[in-house]
Amino acid sequence: MRSETRSTSRSGDAGMVTAELAVGLPVLIVVLAVLISAVSVAGARVRVEDAAREAARAAARGADSTAHRLAHRLAPGATLELDGDGSTVTATVRMRAIPVASWLPSPTVSARAVAALEPGVAADAADAASDADSGAAVGAAAGVTPAVPP
Repeated sequence: MRSETRSTSRSGDAGMVTAELAVGLPVLIVVLAVLISAVSVAGARVRVEDAAREAARAAARGADSTAHRLAHRLAPGATLELDGDGSTVTATVRMRAIPVASWLPSPTVSARAVAALEPGVAADAADAASDADSGAAVGAAAGVTPAVPP
């Protein structure tokens, strides 16, 4: 019978796994944090696009307060800006994406949607714009019919 003797440790490889793990694990954590943050930003982008689209639809119907409520429900913490030109309304929604780690940047994502004003709303906005000299046309540019005293 032959007896085999194996060396249980190699002099140059002692502790290499520990050193590789000590370097590789933090790099892996950083890469995962960046990837998860990218997914978070993409999710925020989808939320602001949905909020802008729904807010533009609501504002096109003349429901300005509903547009704001929808935008804040679909994209919590977002800001909504409505702008109109008499025939269309534009909804712009902006929101800061929340990063996974505090040392990662938190970009602002935004989306814009345009909707044609509904026929009744467009006529009301035009009537309100003609009353602008009397100061009664507050918000007519956004397609909102102002309250005119009798």
